[in-house]
Amino acid sequence: MFQPLRDRLQRGVNRLMYGERDDPYSVLSRLGQRLEAALAPDAMLATIVETVKESLKLPYVAIALKLEDTDAFSVAASAGAPVAGPLTLPLVYQNETVGQLILAPRAPGETFSHADRRLLDDLARQAGVAVHAVRLTADLQRSRERLVATREEERRRIRRDLHDGLGPHLAALHLQAGVLRSLIPRDPAAAEALVVELRGEIRAAIADIRRLVYELRPPTLDELGLVGAVRARAAQCSPSGAVNAEPNSTAPGASGFQAVVEAPEQLPPLPAAVEVAAYRIVEEALTNAVRHAQARTCIIRLALTEAGDHKESPLLRLEIIDDGIGLPADYKAGVGFHSMRERAAELGGTCVIETSSGGGAQVRVHLPLPPSKE
Repeated sequence: MFQPLRDRLQRGVNRLMYGERDDPYSVLSRLGQRLEAALAPDAMLATIVETVKESLKLPYVAIALKLEDTDAFSVAASAGAPVAGPLTLPLVYQNETVGQLILAPRAPGETFSHADRRLLDDLARQAGVAVHAVRLTADLQRSRERLVATREEERRRIRRDLHDGLGPHLAALHLQAGVLRSLIPRDPAAAEALVVELRGEIRAAIADIRRLVYELRPPTLDELGLVGAVRARAAQCSPSGAVNAEPNSTAPGASGFQAVVEAPEQLPPLPAAVEVAAYRIVEEALTNAVRHAQARTCIIRLALTEAGDHKESPLLRLEIIDDGIGLPADYKAGVGFHSMRERAAELGGTCVIETSSGGGAQVRVHLPLPPSKE
């Protein structure tokens, strides 16, 4: 008669002291329901720590996010007051540590039981997925903000160049044309001299227009295609103006910097955004190799590959390797490296910059292409 009553009392005491540790399904179900109700991404982490704290009767629960490009963590959400000697569980998503779950024991000196650890491990797996989603949302928001800022800065630059550069040139040409018209009947010699000056001004205006057009989209991409444009840009960096197809081949002036392009003769038509991103990344990598890496050789590889087993999702693979001094152990990414990564990220691709096995720098870029319509 007393056994059912004893079991009920024991469950009540356990729930009072340890929360819902003995009913993990209830905890996970409640966490899932609250995460569904938390529409704002920044509220998800607060929902997780509050749910864990209430369900397990813990004095303190926190989630720390891993900072980008470092091994440090920063607390993003917490519930309760911090205590000494907390338990720290890694939050992992697809074998990558994205954060930490920090939990304080119920009493000083107390340890978590096996039942507690089983439930906490399950909660950490769920929290790892949520933390990854929050990080993706934050990254997307930052990318949008940078994209908007970059677009507005580009518009401001073009407006300034048109207003302060090309505009005055064209206005001056208009005035000179009026003066030339009045000089032709009464002073042909002065008119001829003005024509010479006018031609110089016209050439300068044309050069300004070409510069503006080049900064919007390199003309060589339309004239030569991506492979031809990369070869032409690499040739400009080589002392001889020649681009070798093999690393060991020689050319006049090969004692200086030498660019090696390994690519198919022709690539299928690519989206304009992919061509510009790939070309600009090659341009920045070559600049780094020549100016900063003290490299003698730079190998540029271009190829189309399939993304896994999905033939409808090809990738443009780009690899730039130099034999320079490489990256220092404590290097911090500068404007050029950030620019390369952002160009790849804007298209949903990846850009990894690291030290190569030979000691120089290595840039590996994957840019997704639209699925085939065949």
